[in-house]
Amino acid sequence: MKAFFNYRIILLPAFVMLCVAVSAQNFKPLRYDEDYSYLRNDTSRNWYDNMKFQPLSKNKETYLSYGGEVRYQYFWFQNENWGAAPKDKDGFFLTRYLGSVDFHAGSHFRTFVQLQSSLANGQITSPNPVDQNLLDLHQAFFDVSFIENKNKDLIFRFGRQEMAYGSQRLVSVREAPNNRQAFDAAKFIYKGKDFRIDAFYGDYVPAKSGIFDDGVNKNTSIWGSYAAFNDVPFFKDVDFYYLGIHRKNTAFDDGKGKETRHSIGSRIWNTAPDWSYDFEGLYQFGKFNSDNISAWTLSSNTSYTFFHTPLKPEFGLKTELISGDRHYGDGKLNTFDPLFPKGAYFGLASLIGPSNLEDVHPYFSLAFTKRLSFTADYDFFWRMSTNDGIYAVNTSLIYSGKNSNSKKIGNQLQAMLEYSVNKFLYLRGDFTWFQAGQYLKDVGPGKDILMSSGTVQFKF
Repeated sequence: MKAFFNYRIILLPAFVMLCVAVSAQNFKPLRYDEDYSYLRNDTSRNWYDNMKFQPLSKNKETYLSYGGEVRYQYFWFQNENWGAAPKDKDGFFLTRYLGSVDFHAGSHFRTFVQLQSSLANGQITSPNPVDQNLLDLHQAFFDVSFIENKNKDLIFRFGRQEMAYGSQRLVSVREAPNNRQAFDAAKFIYKGKDFRIDAFYGDYVPAKSGIFDDGVNKNTSIWGSYAAFNDVPFFKDVDFYYLGIHRKNTAFDDGKGKETRHSIGSRIWNTAPDWSYDFEGLYQFGKFNSDNISAWTLSSNTSYTFFHTPLKPEFGLKTELISGDRHYGDGKLNTFDPLFPKGAYFGLASLIGPSNLEDVHPYFSLAFTKRLSFTADYDFFWRMSTNDGIYAVNTSLIYSGKNSNSKKIGNQLQAMLEYSVNKFLYLRGDFTWFQAGQYLKDVGPGKDILMSSGTVQFKF
């Protein structure tokens, strides 16, 4: 482990020097959304600009663009899984490498290819595929654009691709875990100045730990449509969506089997300079084996920032109501399925997922400088139903609800310090304390969890 750590210490100064040497760029959560065609007429391009825009034709309409990422993370847990996991005094490292090539042939065709390597070192138990996936084809798709218009575009996209919608509560890139997730999908994208509508069908790509073994998977399929409208009178920004999912094998506290589930929802949101809000509600129906599905969730996130006050403090409150199963064996399943949510749903520690929950989540943040900020929050968790258990972010059952009548899961305190050295290099430190409630003490060791972590992320 010492050699592993020293390896990173040696490379980090080289990354910092590289960041300072090149011009700044804006990186997006979905790297294929980045557009470097503006460099076409830039006669003062440096070596980095030439890497982001490498012409292949005299008119410079055909070009290549290269990008990538290196991320190092260190985690240390005390009483991991509330004391049920083996003790680890030293902690462990997670490393992620991403490299991509973006080829454009005029304004009507492009293809994007990205490799991913995720490594785990120092874990006592064998790492799961989300932590360790040695090397695989993460994305490989092509786009065909049918409309050449500055205000509107219709695009057909086919192949392995990342997808993210809304606040990423249901479909996300899963940025926080070591291995980002992708889908083998076909998609139509219709977008204009103030709207975007996606319609798609695809299969989820589960990570495997080997080399180029994330093959085509037919066990989990997703389809649907997501429409986002901006500058809507009174509401500002509004999303509407339908998402369908079919899993051949899934498990809840009330049983195992195949699942076909439909989700219909809407999101109203706005990120104004002072007041920000995000309200979302959705209903789920379908079949779990022969049982009827009836599940739902409501969430809100409101905050206010004092921009004209030193440190620009922001105070906010998140709340969520997420349904759980009402009764065992009654022919109905009420457990909410978050589909493919962001990995760090309730913080980087990722202790529990959004099913069968009630939570109240006050938070605040301080901006010491434009690049250095501090955030702290305190989360109160209860089970919505005592006839259902608690679940991980990937919907796997952590503890059943059959051995406790207590609703109180626990409380979670988090603190995070973020520093953007520049637009290439990002540093972050996290601390989490989870105070186990009566439910966790009834069904398991119920010990309080401490987690600390450090993240170094370099993008180019």
